[in-house]
Amino acid sequence: MASKLPARLSNIHEKAQLMSSSEIERTLVRLAHEIIERNDGVADLGLVGIRRRGVPLAQRLALMIGRIEKIPVPVGTLDITLYRDDLSTLGPKPVVQKTEIGFPITGKNIVLVDDVLYTGRTARAAMDALFREGRPSKVQLCALIDRGHRELPIEASFVGRKVQTTSKEIIEVKLREVDDADKVLLMERNG
Repeated sequence: MASKLPARLSNIHEKAQLMSSSEIERTLVRLAHEIIERNDGVADLGLVGIRRRGVPLAQRLALMIGRIEKIPVPVGTLDITLYRDDLSTLGPKPVVQKTEIGFPITGKNIVLVDDVLYTGRTARAAMDALFREGRPSKVQLCALIDRGHRELPIEASFVGRKVQTTSKEIIEVKLREVDDADKVLLMERNG
C-alpha cells in the first residue's frame, strides 16, 4: 500500500544527500570546539535550541561541550511560534509548544541553535522570544546549515556548512531524536 504524501510535499523530490550521520557528528564536534573557543570556555555559557530540530542539536552540542570542558552546559528550549511575523500563514490555530529555558539567561552568553538558517526570520523571532526570558550579555546563533537567501541582516556566528540553494530547493534536516535518522537532504520542488 503506497503512502500518501501531504499535497505540499507531493511535488518535492530528493536531489542529493548533503550530510550523512557521521558528517553531522563531525560537524557538531567542530562547532562545539568553536563555541568553547569563542566564548573563552563555558563559565557563562548556555545553549537554547529553537523548536523543533534545534533542540536535539543544542542537546548534542551541550553533551559534547560538557565532555570537552568537564562541566555541564545548561540547555533550554525555545518555541517561537507566537513571535513569527508570518503567524497568519501557519494556519488557523498554530500549535504553541512550551518554552523551557530552565536556567537564568540574564548575564549569560547564549547560543541559539537551529538546524537551517534561511531568511533570518526564525532567528529574529527567537531573539524576541529569548529577550522575554531575560537579558543575556551576548547572543550568538549556531546553524547546522546556512542556505543563504537572507531577508533580514542576520548571520550565524557558528555554521556547520554553507549550501548555496535556489528558490526551488529545500534543505531537509533529519535527526534521530525526531525522524529516526541522521542526514541532511537537498530537496527540489518540481515545476
